[in-house]
Amino acid sequence: MAQPVEQSIHRDPALFYWILFPITIVMILTGVLRHYATILLASTPKKQELPALREQRSLLRGINLRNNAHAISPSSFAARKNYMISAYKEGAFLKDPENRGKPAANPMTDPAAMEGMMGMMKGNMAMMVPQTLIMSWINAFFAGYVILKLPFPLTLRFKSMLQSGVATRDLDVRWVSSLSWYFLNLFGLQSVFIFILGNDNAANQMAQQMSQMNPGAGMNMFQPGQDPDKVFQSEAENLEVLEHEYILKGVEERLLSSI
Repeated sequence: MAQPVEQSIHRDPALFYWILFPITIVMILTGVLRHYATILLASTPKKQELPALREQRSLLRGINLRNNAHAISPSSFAARKNYMISAYKEGAFLKDPENRGKPAANPMTDPAAMEGMMGMMKGNMAMMVPQTLIMSWINAFFAGYVILKLPFPLTLRFKSMLQSGVATRDLDVRWVSSLSWYFLNLFGLQSVFIFILGNDNAANQMAQQMSQMNPGAGMNMFQPGQDPDKVFQSEAENLEVLEHEYILKGVEERLLSSI
């Protein structure tokens, strides 16, 4: 049986040094500059007032009680459960008890929400402006070039991803165009940025997109425009229907039976 002929392209070796290396170096330098630009544009977080902090931590306390109920005795769980349910229903943890039952305020009038939106806009600007300039630079100078060939076989599903800007049907899928190399660097330099800038860096494209999808994660338990009283009432219902199972119940019998 005849072996398939391996496709080969005669390329100028200078393409490797004048296209592949410049794109990679520019992408790394852009990520480093984006990291420091994000730090400079970031505003100093303001300290939360004690009632607002107490409101958030009280909800987190109820969630932790539900998630770790199996680790405490039934009497301890019952005492905590009764206290949390009573406080939730009475609104003891609310930041503004006088506004209980009233419609939620417009989030656009909340200074903290507006500050968060401004921070997200700054992050978008630091991410989109450099990528737009680099994309224009690559399209102007390097469009249509095939710069390298991968040493392992791939299926045809990867053709559109690896050969962007090269409209050929018969080209082997292992060949990578200059535009596709840009996209591979855009999403594949996370390890390099961690090595240079550390784990907590703002240069990673995917991490920055995820943080923008959920900008309030870890800072605020309540979403803008959400009524804290309704959230407390919902958490009280969750605690009421929770069935407690103590993890150490019958541990002596289980230990003796295993000997």
